[in-house]
Amino acid sequence: MKNSISILGSGWLGLPLIDMFAKQGYVVKASTRNIDKLPLLSQHGATGYIVDTQLAIPKDFLDSETLIINITGKDFDAYQKLALAIASSPVQKVLMVSSTSVYLNLNRQVSEDEAAENPDSTLWQIEQLLQTHEGFTTTIVRFSGLIGGRRHPGRFFSQGKVIRQPLAPVNLIHLDDCLGIIDAIIQQQSWEEVYNGCADFHPAKREFYGHWAAQLGLPEPKSLDDDTPQDWKIVSNQKVQQRLAYQFIHPDLYRLSFDD
Repeated sequence: MKNSISILGSGWLGLPLIDMFAKQGYVVKASTRNIDKLPLLSQHGATGYIVDTQLAIPKDFLDSETLIINITGKDFDAYQKLALAIASSPVQKVLMVSSTSVYLNLNRQVSEDEAAENPDSTLWQIEQLLQTHEGFTTTIVRFSGLIGGRRHPGRFFSQGKVIRQPLAPVNLIHLDDCLGIIDAIIQQQSWEEVYNGCADFHPAKREFYGHWAAQLGLPEPKSLDDDTPQDWKIVSNQKVQQRLAYQFIHPDLYRLSFDD
């Protein structure tokens, strides 16, 4: 069905995606595993479906031109079943929300056009499964750590949690930019690509999380000894800016807004 988008997963990112595409006039179908959440999906402008990727996928849910996969599960067998269901459906384009955790910590900048992925990562294997499937075309968007909305970094290390690798740089992206990048991919029909989504600035973990804890009036998070060898990477966002001409809404991680 043209002008129809199915969204597999309706959590922190999924609900705002429903809002965005419904406002643009798309017919939106969204999944949940909780029957009590169906009325909420309807309120946001989507037709809700109960979907468990380990079971049969409802055919009506996949009656769309585009599918956005936005779930946290990493069950490779379930993704194999999902890929077969997609291939036998009207879906032509798949956008998978992945993570920059597929890159190894190489103590340097990492980008999409290098062999820096971790072949032992189940997530990377799932990416390959979808990208190489002949039944549909896939673009992967790898987001860094997710903040924004009610995800306030000042609370990440509350209740005694310790910052490991305190001098390592952060790789984060705001919810608004997650939405913006996904929208740019869909509107520009940029398929068979891999994109990183990460803000421009990469302050040290201790500095960044300490700053945002102070904004909430919370004590500075505890961190391990600075002499601990640092294991890190800096995720490049150059491709998404150059290929999609995307301009980040929140490039500066110290100038952010959050929901109450």
